[in-house]
Amino acid sequence: MFRFSKKLYIYAALILMISLLAGCASGGSAGTTNTASSATSGKSAEGSTDGDQAVKATGETRVIKHAMGETKITGTLQRIVTLFQGANDVVVALGVKPAGVVESWVQQPVYEYLRKDLDGVPQVGLESQPNLEEINKLKPDLIIATKIRDEEIYDQLSQIAPTVVTETLFDWKETLKIAGEAMNKTEASNKLLADWETRVADFKEKMGDRLPIEATITNFRADQVRIFYMGYAGKILKELGFTRPAGHDADKWGVELTSKEAIPDMNADMIFNFNSGTDTAAIEKNYKDWTSSPLWKNLDAVKNNQLYQVDEVAWNMAGGYTSANMMLDDLYKLFNLNK
Repeated sequence: MFRFSKKLYIYAALILMISLLAGCASGGSAGTTNTASSATSGKSAEGSTDGDQAVKATGETRVIKHAMGETKITGTLQRIVTLFQGANDVVVALGVKPAGVVESWVQQPVYEYLRKDLDGVPQVGLESQPNLEEINKLKPDLIIATKIRDEEIYDQLSQIAPTVVTETLFDWKETLKIAGEAMNKTEASNKLLADWETRVADFKEKMGDRLPIEATITNFRADQVRIFYMGYAGKILKELGFTRPAGHDADKWGVELTSKEAIPDMNADMIFNFNSGTDTAAIEKNYKDWTSSPLWKNLDAVKNNQLYQVDEVAWNMAGGYTSANMMLDDLYKLFNLNK
């Protein structure tokens, strides 16, 4: 009986040693998870390459502070889904082809200036209504969203992949900063910002005593007329040395005018206008109706031939780093500064 028990003890010890060695060989460690992978709430890794998993598993874990809280991200992420136009632009500017993007407002499915860079990239719905199922199918490892559009679905997005959220829709510098941090491309984002600041300084130097210039941004649509305040283009003009009429520097996108009696609110030394929408006939009719008013013809910019039609994508719709440079290109050309 004693001999049998001794043999049984030896066998058990051998089995235990083999199990321990197998565990060491696998490199596993209980309680150790990869932040980017675990944040997908049980999402299958099927379809991911060994290289993808290696990228996720390496590098330091970063805590990204954003409009909806904090998100932990590990490594340099590759499969980025962007849920607003400014993020589409910025991710491309940072040298990454997104895994999925939302459809553009005009020039569908994506803005013409981004078509080469976004060729073949799947659509994940509208900016105002992203398709969660399509996003999940793409198995992203990062989602870049914005609070005004995606606050209500933030928790659902976070179940799909780590999600970072901008506070504003139209502040391209905020988008660049958050995207750079989340994508582990802070050095690249800082370089883009420095390049922009160099161009701004060059513009101001070449403009010289012509600045400041008081400017208004107007927008005609099929059924309404707007003045844009400190939204996308407004912030850029301010940085470039332009001033705004009283009240136009309010920290909001702008105002919708309710009647032609408000036309004098547009008065400035210079007016930049862009028309928006797909019903071109209705837009043109509304534009002619308002601009035929004596109040319009009495505006300083109109009287002095300082009304300029500008591209709505570069000046409003796109909202990114590259489009900001396109807007600046327009101003270089307008003021003959390229010589």
